[in-house]
Amino acid sequence: MGATIRSVEYYLTTVHDRPGGAYELLSSLATEEVNLLAFSAVPIGPENTQLILFPQRPQTLVRAAGKTGMVLTGPQHAFLIQGDDRLGALVDIHRKLCDARINIYASSGVTDGKGGYGYVIYVRGDDHEQAKRVLDV
Repeated sequence: MGATIRSVEYYLTTVHDRPGGAYELLSSLATEEVNLLAFSAVPIGPENTQLILFPQRPQTLVRAAGKTGMVLTGPQHAFLIQGDDRLGALVDIHRKLCDARINIYASSGVTDGKGGYGYVIYVRGDDHEQAKRVLDV
């Protein structure tokens, strides 16, 4: 299997950095049947953590946020790439964007331990549509 690339929406929210903060948020999202395609947490300052949420169905996350009082920023767009893990699996993707002079300003990836990988790349908002064309999304 080659790589599957799709444009995805993501939202940001901030929680107080303490034991259980992310757990409580993730638990409330699960209760509201929000399925996440990807999730990331990044410290911002000494007392807060920014959570980056990639919902399968964005409207479900927005509805859940309204019910739970969660403050969301977004949507913003990124690319979720999934495929078979192999040496150089990301080279072609980066080459295509490089050739089109589109900068990837952040990314995160992981292998699943079973021969597959997931990779999220972020491009500037004004490059998103061109990146979609370059990546055949």
